[in-house]
Amino acid sequence: MAVGLSRRPNHAKAFYSTLILAFILGMGFTPIDPIEALYWSAVINGVVAVPIMTVTMMMTANEGILGEFKITGWLRLLRWGSTAAMAASVLGMAITWFA
Repeated sequence: MAVGLSRRPNHAKAFYSTLILAFILGMGFTPIDPIEALYWSAVINGVVAVPIMTVTMMMTANEGILGEFKITGWLRLLRWGSTAAMAASVLGMAITWFA
């Protein structure tokens, strides 16, 4: 079944109406600077990623959730290292902003 832009406009009126409205608002009828919006969305994404990565890491190490597919060994160490690096980045950003 076709979805999104692969559907014809007369078969997806709500989708195309939302797309056109977002395009018109983004053309300048909003005071939001697009580059600043991209920057802040990346900052928020980075901050939110830390708890999501932590919870995901705890779930992937739980045999009750993943059974025989739980991660172990070097893969688990690498994943925790990535989570720690992301947390250190967020902490460094916070220190530079509030110092």
